[in-house]
Amino acid sequence: MDKLRVGVLGATGMVGQNYLRLLENHPWFEVAYVAASPKSAGKPYAEAVAGRWNLDKPIPEKVKGLMVEDASNIAAAKGKADFVFSALDLPTKDETKALELAYAKEGFPVFSNSSANRWTEDVPMLIPEINHGHLSLIESQKKNRGFSKGFVVVKPNCSLQSYITPIHALEQKGHKVELLVITTLQAVSGAGYPGVPSLDMVDNIVPYIGGEEIKTEKEPSKIFGKIAAGKCVPDESIKITSTCTRVPVVDGHTACVTMKFKGAKPSKEEIIKIWRDFKSAPKELKLTFAPERPIIYIEEENRPQPRKDRDSEKAMAVTCGRLRDCPVFDYRFVGLSHNTVRGAAGGGILNAELAYKKNLL
Repeated sequence: MDKLRVGVLGATGMVGQNYLRLLENHPWFEVAYVAASPKSAGKPYAEAVAGRWNLDKPIPEKVKGLMVEDASNIAAAKGKADFVFSALDLPTKDETKALELAYAKEGFPVFSNSSANRWTEDVPMLIPEINHGHLSLIESQKKNRGFSKGFVVVKPNCSLQSYITPIHALEQKGHKVELLVITTLQAVSGAGYPGVPSLDMVDNIVPYIGGEEIKTEKEPSKIFGKIAAGKCVPDESIKITSTCTRVPVVDGHTACVTMKFKGAKPSKEEIIKIWRDFKSAPKELKLTFAPERPIIYIEEENRPQPRKDRDSEKAMAVTCGRLRDCPVFDYRFVGLSHNTVRGAAGGGILNAELAYKKNLL
């Protein structure tokens, strides 16, 4: 079959580079258009990222010669891309929000990694294993904004993806969670490139990441929310408090989670079984980036570990361990996900695959 032509906005940055790597040889999508800042525009991609390509694998051959366009020039994408992934990082969130909506108005479906449109009421913020039904917002979004074929879909912040799917799996089985206390240990790749200065990270932990705690605490409410009257009504029934830290790990965000149930707590054996048995739409629809096991539970007391577990299931799974009783609340556990794959480009690709299977592309 003919592949859909993909554009990547912000293609020279860390997330953009991961999109290009992960989309190489994709069965449904093919990168045909790359765009970035005016500084990179007008150069072949390989030249634009010379000295700045930060991935282990080389630049995909089909991408090297693509001419980089100015991301703000939407007309340049016409006839070259059927939809776009947005890894934009403009000077302000308002500028990013406006440009993504402008692409949608011009007929491009936009799958964004930016936080700019996460709280736009008619824009779905997706983790397909949890709220795939929120794609229904696209119809309202088009009607509200006069879009024809275009729309915007976003993915949530990477900081919460190490724990939110395991919590959803428990709630889905009737075990209502009332309270979460979370400490994240987040990899340096989450800060992009050049990111955090080495002298801040070597032999050190930084106990603050700007903006991360509010995202960790608030974004789950939209993901767990209900669709009503053409918008998402957040579900704030779970109270979340978090401390987000930066640790000297290259890839892989870890979350140390304490949870309290609203009613009677399930047994540890039941929780582990729920996690291991969890299935959802991505696997049922046979999406290319869907993990076979969305949640992996490891019995060893010293796991999960970023270096050993971040790449499980194409780096798209959440790996859990250390489920144990808590003397203050009910249980504690440790969760891990790959921040630049599951938490960034891979999550964006999974969202696009879901839309493709739902005949929205």
